[in-house]
Amino acid sequence: MRREDFVSAGLAFALFAQALTLIAFLTLDDSAHGQAPVQMELERKIALPSVSGRIDHLAVDVAHQRLFVAELGNGSVDRIDLSSGERRRIDGLNEPQGIAYLPDRDELVVASAGDGSVRFFDASSLMPLGSVALGDDADNVRVDPKTGKVVVGYGTGALAILDPVRRAVVRTIELGAHPEGFQIDGEGRKAFVNVPDAHKIAVVGLDSGRVLANWHAAHVANFPMALNRDSGTVGIVYRVPARLVTVDAASGVAKTDLPTCDDADDLFFDDKRSRIYVSCGSGAVDVFEQAAGRYVASAHIETRPGARTSLIVPALDRLFVAARAGSGGQQAALLGYLPVPLSGNVRLTFDCGLSLAALALPASVSKRSPSELGDAFELEDAPWPGLLAALARLACPRAARRKPRAARGCRPSRSRR
Repeated sequence: MRREDFVSAGLAFALFAQALTLIAFLTLDDSAHGQAPVQMELERKIALPSVSGRIDHLAVDVAHQRLFVAELGNGSVDRIDLSSGERRRIDGLNEPQGIAYLPDRDELVVASAGDGSVRFFDASSLMPLGSVALGDDADNVRVDPKTGKVVVGYGTGALAILDPVRRAVVRTIELGAHPEGFQIDGEGRKAFVNVPDAHKIAVVGLDSGRVLANWHAAHVANFPMALNRDSGTVGIVYRVPARLVTVDAASGVAKTDLPTCDDADDLFFDDKRSRIYVSCGSGAVDVFEQAAGRYVASAHIETRPGARTSLIVPALDRLFVAARAGSGGQQAALLGYLPVPLSGNVRLTFDCGLSLAALALPASVSKRSPSELGDAFELEDAPWPGLLAALARLACPRAARRKPRAARGCRPSRSRR
């Protein structure tokens, strides 16, 4: 499936949006009919053939449009080209679970639970470059945004800080029990670490190598964590009971404590929409939105049982959910979700023949006539069908090259925030 063509905001496309305002009103959002608005739209499925067992974490290379998937149960890592759909695989790994991409070096870092190794690969050729042996259960991987160092949770309770140039451990920070999800505040030089077996969240000084504070866990089995650096908020999901807790990063004081879906393994802040997404093995993504300064439950999106890991990619405005192979021959896949509404945008979806494509255009309430727009942009046909045909050619350039025509179908929708 081809990548969507998203048109940048600007004068020309603002005028297109003005022309489409009347069309956009043909399909009102659900809230206009008294229904809860849809929060996530399943946009694409990317098959992961011959992948069995549990799928763990994901990483992205935005510049080259590549997504990396740690397939723990399959002993492999897949690299997916989001533009072409091409897949390449690294095999022979021992339960890979943590993964990170180093854009400055075009390298992939993979941490494996089975042998405790942290392996470095050339992200383009997928050739191995070296490894570091941590000894046991190498798990989550993060990159310090300020120093570029790689931080890995491992063993019976420590963070290892690795120099990716020398591929060597430069510091270890003892925690007392195995770390699960953790996040790094690069500017504050701190890490917030879930330590579920010790019933705590550890606050660690990355430069000093010391534990600065231990926050008591509000519930049991605190696994995934996210950090909103702008608001100074730490998001934590517990599995027993299934609760989303947001905490002030400076004081450790809880802000909200809400029920969520079962068996969560990832959560993310969506800064653009002031949301939180929680992905769960129970087969759902729960959506929370801010209301009067606090998060409230907003939507429950069904995915697939066992699909508990995910990755938000703000640069692409997408959430990818990893769905393991199911019973009855259901193939493993990545589920690509488009968060909606698109802030301030009109969204049109076109049928390009073998795939769908979309244009996200700035919304407008101006009522320029089709003929005015046709004259402004030298379109052959000024009426609405001519404008739609021109937009279809933007959305489906490959189809247009084969046979210039309007898209076979158009499902216009309007969404604003």
